[in-house]
Formats: sequence, structure tokens, C-alpha cells
Amino acid sequence: DVLDSALLRPGRFDRKITLDRPHKEARAAILAVHVRKVPLANDVDLDQLAARTIGFSGADLKNLVNEAALTAARESLHEVNAHCFELARDRIILGEERDTKLNPQEREAVAYHECGHAIMAYYMPNADPLTKLTIIPHGMAMGVTEQTPKEDHYTYTESYLKDRIKVMLGGRCSEKLIYGEVSTGAQNDLKEATALIRKMIGQWGMSEKIGPLGLNIGEEHVFLGREMGMPREFSEKMAEMIDGEIQSQLLALEKATLDFLTEHRNQLDALAKAVLKQETLSAEDVEEILRKEDARKIA
Repeated sequence: DVLDSALLRPGRFDRKITLDRPHKEARAAILAVHVRKVPLANDVDLDQLAARTIGFSGADLKNLVNEAALTAARESLHEVNAHCFELARDRIILGEERDTKLNPQEREAVAYHECGHAIMAYYMPNADPLTKLTIIPHGMAMGVTEQTPKEDHYTYTESYLKDRIKVMLGGRCSEKLIYGEVSTGAQNDLKEATALIRKMIGQWGMSEKIGPLGLNIGEEHVFLGREMGMPREFSEKMAEMIDGEIQSQLLALEKATLDFLTEHRNQLDALAKAVLKQETLSAEDVEEILRKEDARKIA
């Protein structure tokens, strides 16, 4: 992807080696190598840590151990415990915590936005499990709803991808439900949702209207002008059909998400109230709150 195609002509590179990111067992083995000289507390479970680091490369895992050791040193601990690894993992995945002072209205809006994501992640049957919900700013994000897959995945179903998009749209739909309008906070969510639905329709044939076509749609080209030199695979009419289908599917998924949050308004309010008070909620905290509201709804 990052080499000019001229460099890859036959005779120049006779061997091409594909390296996948390490699976769970490999991650545990890599962690074991990097912690050999690190004093670990008894509560550190490398297998559990490997399960919580899906998608990490070997370099990422080395960085995780180093960050955890630095965290322990900053807290004057003689051993690196599980909490140190959790903080290090958050720092790598979510970014550094920022001391950003939001006014009460903005803080509430962030809470409802993140709770919209969290509720969709919790209830959608094919979504990755919810891990954490926080309204503490990390990196460039004002709040974070974290999900962690149960296991390594190499292929994805259409139902999984649609639920994933619903989770992405949950923040925007929550804003629309509560305030009657949306904010700029959903910019990245919309960008990711649009890119994903474009691939679903154009590359993976996940549209009854467009059919089973695999086109070079949504692919990024590293070298400037490469896409200009490639022959176009479809007509202007097909391009219009694809654009229309992207818009149609996104609008349908947005409506389904908004309808779901409207139906679960009590859960949304209860979760927002809790995260405004505590700032960070674990998956267990979220489940407890939503189960209570579900029980009240049934009663």
C-alpha cells in the first residue's frame, strides 16, 4: 500500500511476506517477554491483558508495558499492578486525559452524546461489548464510549456492520432527541459511518439495489494521482445510484437509531444522570443502571 507499484514489478522482490497482528496467544507470549524484568503484582493476569488488547501490534504491547511501568513509578509503587496496566491501556487507546473545563450545558450535551453511543452498544445484538463510558476528555475527544471485541475477528457480517454504524450514529441521534438539533461533536462519527457504508455498498456487495459489485470505492491511495491513472470501473449513472444508496441506507440506519433511543428515553436519561455524577462508568455500572430501568419499564 505504501510502495510505488513500479518497485513491485516481477524480479525486483521475489518474496512477499504478510504479517498479521498477533492473536490472543501470541499477544500473551509477547507480553511475557516484555515483563520479564518488570516486577509484577499478583493481580496482573497476562492472558486477561492479552484478551483486552485486540488489535495491538508487538510494538504496541511493548509500549503498554513501558507505560504501565512509568505509571507505577509515578505513583511510587514497588510493583506494577493491574490498575497500572489499565491506565496505560487507556492512555494508548483513548489518549491522554485533558483538563478541559466545559460549561454545564456542554458537559450535559457530551454526556447525552456518549450515552447515546453506549445504549446502542449495549442493546444492539451484534455490536462489540461495551467496556467503558466516560465524559472525561481524552486526546481530541470530549468523551469516550469504548467497546472491546470478545475475540479477534478477520471477517465481518452485514448485521455486525449495520449495528456498528448504529452505535456510531447513537451520539448524534441522542442530541437530536434531547435538544431537537445536532452539534459538531458528531463529525468524526459521521465520517466513519459514511466511509463504512460506502465500503459495504461499493466493495462488499451489501446492497440489494446495487447488487454484488466489488469496486474500488472508498480506497485511499498513498501516492498523489494514482487514482487519476486508474481506469474507472463504473459509469456516472452507477456512481449516482451508489451515492443515492449510501444516503438511503444511512438515513434508514439513523431513523432506526433515533426510534430505538426514543423508545429507551428513560434509560438514556438515567445513564446520563449517572455519568454526569461519576464521570466514568464501567460496563458493569452501565448494565446495572440499564437493567434497573428495563425492570421498571416491564413493571
